[in-house]
Amino acid sequence: MPPQGIKFCLLLSAVFLVGCNGTIGGGGERPINDSVAKSLCVVDTPIRRLTRFEYNNTVRDLLGDTTNPADVLPPEEEVAGFNNQAAALTSSDLLIEQYMKVAEGVGTRAVLDMNALLPECDPGLDGSDACALSFIGDFGRRAFRRPLSQTEVELLKSVFDWAINEPDLGRFEDGIQVIIEAVLQSPAFLYRPELGDETPVEGDVVPFTSWEMATKLSYMLWNTMPDAVLFAAAEADELTTKEQIAAQATRMLDDDRARDLIRNFHTQWLLLTHLDTVTKDTSVYPAFSASLRPLWTEEIRAFVEHVILEGDGSLQTLLTANYSFMNEDLATFYGDDVLDSVAGPEFRQVQLDPERRAGLLTSAGLMATHANANQSSPVFRGKFVREQLMCNTLPPPPNDLVIEPPELDPNKTTKEQFEEIGANPACAGCHTLMNPIGFIFEHYDGVGLWRDEQNGMPIDALGEVVQTDDIDGEYDGALEFAAALAQSTQVQECVSSQWFRFAYNRTVTEEDSCSVDQLNDVFRSSNFNIRSLLVALTQTNAFLYRRAVDFASETGEPQ
Repeated sequence: MPPQGIKFCLLLSAVFLVGCNGTIGGGGERPINDSVAKSLCVVDTPIRRLTRFEYNNTVRDLLGDTTNPADVLPPEEEVAGFNNQAAALTSSDLLIEQYMKVAEGVGTRAVLDMNALLPECDPGLDGSDACALSFIGDFGRRAFRRPLSQTEVELLKSVFDWAINEPDLGRFEDGIQVIIEAVLQSPAFLYRPELGDETPVEGDVVPFTSWEMATKLSYMLWNTMPDAVLFAAAEADELTTKEQIAAQATRMLDDDRARDLIRNFHTQWLLLTHLDTVTKDTSVYPAFSASLRPLWTEEIRAFVEHVILEGDGSLQTLLTANYSFMNEDLATFYGDDVLDSVAGPEFRQVQLDPERRAGLLTSAGLMATHANANQSSPVFRGKFVREQLMCNTLPPPPNDLVIEPPELDPNKTTKEQFEEIGANPACAGCHTLMNPIGFIFEHYDGVGLWRDEQNGMPIDALGEVVQTDDIDGEYDGALEFAAALAQSTQVQECVSSQWFRFAYNRTVTEEDSCSVDQLNDVFRSSNFNIRSLLVALTQTNAFLYRRAVDFASETGEPQ
């Protein structure tokens, strides 16, 4: 690191102090009235660090930087099925150093266009100090998602003064660049502190301020910072009632930025995170090529975006629709399953054979992801349905068990081979829960193509589902099973729970029972409309309130 970098780091550490546990400011939580908090379904609100995805979106909207600079940071740990869970978003010395390097890159690129940073201030005419203060006020407010305190303004101005007086720096642009770097390394940018208002609504339960609510809404529904409309509502203190918040949520779901939310959730919920690296044995599946992977991804993304943001929004449509979105190359891969003719590289809606395909679960990308390289996998597919759609927690396999798929047997079907595995007493406990569900999807091979036979023998897609709340029974094929899943209360409540975890960045607790009941009631009354569920997520007490914290800090105000 050059000498000026060392000096800047020392100055930065004096400007923005973060405790080792990642909390903002000082002071602990005040004593709380547990009975009041529990009766209102209010729990402790964890501090949340931006994920890499949120960081990239935020610097895009803050500075126009579309380079995805946070991609170089370590991947987030997945907890409860998602990578945005507050409990896992911890910090380390290495991560802090990497944030510094990322901030330096963003700042260097940003000052290449000073007109974009300071469109209404000319340091040559208005003075460098005036322009610096103007930039600090506007940029800091947008980056911190709230107005800056006078102390913060003064500290950032001291960073600017240091830079323009450094022999190795000295230019106005250098001062602006180090302000950007300082702000992007501040906990007020990297974290989403939600301290709440000072005035309780009951006992020690407090509402969030309008500024905090603007940030909560934007990161929940857009995975990025607030827009000008949300900032204006926060400035006017018009994010304090359920009606105001619901109106903003409804508006935001009509914005294209909501597509990031839908894509991000479904990529993780459907376990498609590694779809872009899926590989297959081309001696078994000659139709496979690496060029299919982005097409599979785009099909699922286009489908879920259309259903939720443009279509009827229903869970039933997600699971049973007889249409999808494809371009010519993907339609050629699917072959006779696509009933429309498709030409060109653009994706468009197409009708599918209703005897073969139904919604998300029979998409080639999902079937290929939950399969082995050289064969389908009843285990992977059954486990996926159990955990992601039914919210079952399956026990881990015995420690001494060697887990390997069976070798291909040209004289048997996959189902026959896996039935033998399930008959093993050491395996039967778990495989009885998974394999029969996986058998239901046996018409789809390891790359998701339809097949009527395997090794010259007819496909048997009959599977018996057991130990569920409301869909025990035999199902012959994925279409029949998908229809049952769409009507299952267990599945409907599981989907609601999955959205709760993703939207609130934490797991469901016992104290969340009334909020969960509220969400399920709204979901049910809306005929299981995902958009209605998303708005309902902004109306629970778990979203609107928190347990009070001590506002006192070393400086007398939150950082």
